Amino acid sequence: MSFFQTPPTLPHGYTSDRVLRGYLARTMPRDALAAIEPQLTRCGGLASGRIYELLLGDLRAEPELTQWDAWGHRVDRIELTPLWKEMQTIAAEEGLVATAYERKSGALSRAHQFALVYLLNATSGVYSCPLAMTDGAAKTLTATGNRALIDRAVARLTSRDPKVAWTSGQWMTERTGGSDVAISETIAKPDPGSETGGDTYRLFGTKWFTSAVTSQMALTLARPQTDPPNPPGGSGLALFYVEVRNDDGSMNGIAVNRLKDKLGTRMVPTAELTLDGARAIAVAGTTNGIKSITPMLAITRTWNAVCAVSAMRHAIALARDFANRRVAFGSPLRDKPLHADTLAGMQAEFEGAFHLTFRAVDLLGREEAGEITDAETQLLRLITPIAKLTTGKQAVAIASETLEAFGGAGYIEDTGLPRILRDAQVLPIWEGTTNVLALDVLRALARVGSLDPIAREVRSRTDKCDAQLAGPAEAARRAIAHAEAWLAETMTRGLPGTEAGARRFALTLGRAIELALLVDHATWSLTQNDKRPLAAARRFARNGVDLIGDEDTLAESRALASDEPLD
Repeated sequence: MSFFQTPPTLPHGYTSDRVLRGYLARTMPRDALAAIEPQLTRCGGLASGRIYELLLGDLRAEPELTQWDAWGHRVDRIELTPLWKEMQTIAAEEGLVATAYERKSGALSRAHQFALVYLLNATSGVYSCPLAMTDGAAKTLTATGNRALIDRAVARLTSRDPKVAWTSGQWMTERTGGSDVAISETIAKPDPGSETGGDTYRLFGTKWFTSAVTSQMALTLARPQTDPPNPPGGSGLALFYVEVRNDDGSMNGIAVNRLKDKLGTRMVPTAELTLDGARAIAVAGTTNGIKSITPMLAITRTWNAVCAVSAMRHAIALARDFANRRVAFGSPLRDKPLHADTLAGMQAEFEGAFHLTFRAVDLLGREEAGEITDAETQLLRLITPIAKLTTGKQAVAIASETLEAFGGAGYIEDTGLPRILRDAQVLPIWEGTTNVLALDVLRALARVGSLDPIAREVRSRTDKCDAQLAGPAEAARRAIAHAEAWLAETMTRGLPGTEAGARRFALTLGRAIELALLVDHATWSLTQNDKRPLAAARRFARNGVDLIGDEDTLAESRALASDEPLD
């Protein structure tokens, strides 16, 4: 009889997830966890059941743009995939945004929300993209105190009713560049005929990369045409609120030029837009727009990290199940020492990433509940970009290893596995590349004043660890001490040297915090007779924590980057 390999199956998203369940058991009061566990179980079942079946049912499904109707009218209608249509309802009803704003779990509301996101993200066709921007928009509008816009939009952005709920876009990227939004070419002309008066403008320009363009609204940057003129650069930009369609359903001075042909996240309707008189409202005055989007970036970067650990968990779960099913050279892959060693290294990286991400989530929730100290606020400012950049790189590495763990099947589109790698690659890019986030860490450090918040976090998580974890604990503390010394040394030589090493410095901070949090969790887990987190902490330490290169020089880096002779 011919042989056919049994494909992997995805275990139940919640009941099979030791890491999530252990974290919640350690950090949540028993009654609080009991209150949300039925929903976590339900969403875990959706993630590994109905929505996973929809994802695998049509791996090539993508949104379709119809620009013109049969009679030549411009309509710019986008048809979403069946999975996205399903996720619109699930996301609203399960409160994937609303949970954070209802705050029924108090300071733990963000942990509740992001546990749901973590469970559902990996099989949702990246529906987390509009949800992240929706959460960011709700947070931003609330922070501005603009009562008219809060009343108009926030209740819709945080609604659990699929018929009422809105999602939001985030239109920042232009042809001039992605992260350097200060050179935006979009202009905003006052609209004197508007009923709302001086806050209403008409926008003109091109937005080169706008994800989830099917959302009902968006926040965007533009340069108001004022008298006297606004200053050049970022301070002269303003933040604007735009509704995508008019009351009659026609586009609001917006033309969809095309949908982007992307490497991954192919179910996400990402478009290039022309704004030709789009009606918009200034959210918070006519200047300092970049400063106004700061709350949005903090939220979307947290979503990015949560989606990264969700993707890692999903990939490893498939690889582990396949290792139980695949027989080669006389025994299952799980029994092959080298294969087991590879999976163990992947699992340790995921567990470190998980604990770093949910530490950021914990701090965010406590800040929003007003239950955070000044020292923890400083830690939150630093840990948010660190978590985003560190987990983004880890997610791509884990996705790549997962495909390799399947051998040739990992390279075949029909298995659904290549999608995991393609979708992971967006994580180190969106909301700031690794380099951009590393520089953001340096800016955050300049505002905070020192590495003390991170050093305190690492010490507090490792000082009272179980004796079996002394080695990993020392590795985390040693990496932070090295980072402090390196920062002091390079700053005395000038900023270029510090900037050149910023990526390795930031990744070292991220990995050191990950290891310290692993040590802390493993110490607790030993009291629960579970030694697996102990093994994860030890393995993570062996994977390497300190990435700082003292021997590298700026001259050598420039010579290698440009391939020019080195003096």
